[in-house]
Amino acid sequence: MQPSTPPSSPFLAGAAGSAAVPVRFWIGVDGGGTHTRARLFDAGGHALGEGQAGPSALGQGLEQAWEHIQQAVQAAAQAAGLGTVTPADCALGLGLSGANNPALAAAFVAGNPGFARVALEGDAVTGVLGAHAGRPGALLIAGTGSIALAHGADGSRRQAGGWGWLNGDEGSGAWLGKAALRHAQRALDGRDATGTLARAVWALLGTSAEDLLAWQAQAGQARFASLAPLVFEHAESDPKAQQLLSAAVQQLEDMVHAVDPEGALPLVLSGSVAQRLAPRFSAALRERLVAAQGDAMDGALRLLQTAFN
Repeated sequence: MQPSTPPSSPFLAGAAGSAAVPVRFWIGVDGGGTHTRARLFDAGGHALGEGQAGPSALGQGLEQAWEHIQQAVQAAAQAAGLGTVTPADCALGLGLSGANNPALAAAFVAGNPGFARVALEGDAVTGVLGAHAGRPGALLIAGTGSIALAHGADGSRRQAGGWGWLNGDEGSGAWLGKAALRHAQRALDGRDATGTLARAVWALLGTSAEDLLAWQAQAGQARFASLAPLVFEHAESDPKAQQLLSAAVQQLEDMVHAVDPEGALPLVLSGSVAQRLAPRFSAALRERLVAAQGDAMDGALRLLQTAFN
């Protein structure tokens, strides 16, 4: 279990404090391994419009992240009837997957393409700030990746997971997809029984070793996560799929216990995989679940306002 730590300082760019030049728009961004969402607010904190674009997880590339963030911002401006907004008129609060890696986060902020102010934290931080409106609580995210974070009454934080899809993100979509492919490979050479899950993977990727090797050689986080729905679809017909979902539940419950061993904090679930697994969690965990008071874009706005006001 990681020790409780004081709140981390967000990565910032732009002028902070009362001397900062006013900006027209405040934007909260939530970016992960599958998509990026942006919500545009006016200076009074009123939401004007939302937009969406492709993934902006930092581990998938910093240039791609900035490209998709800017696309999501412009889509939000279009939805608000504003046409195109200029980055220099905008303050940007970001909760991005992979921002808990200090080297990636610093390099990303250094590449700011001209936004007047930037405040960056991991998506779990903005997620928990939004989910509990800045009050104490815990958040479990399981989508393309996975992470758990607890925000204590004293402002301290405790995190588990979030180690990335290559050797972590247990219970996530990418983790389930990797497990499904591994099972299909084992079934192909006779180490696992062939069931509906293996056949579904073969139908999608090919039935030869060459097919599977070629696919995985080109696969990244999002591509592996695209196989996760197959595990859910075949859970009723294939014991192996059922086993993988049970393993995912255990991994995610372990994360929640690591960040809140006393089980004292209200818990919010976020991400498509977490939502689909929710009925499979233990009764003790389900009893702690509460509805989110806001989302990660709200949390990103809160982060931005705290950093620059």
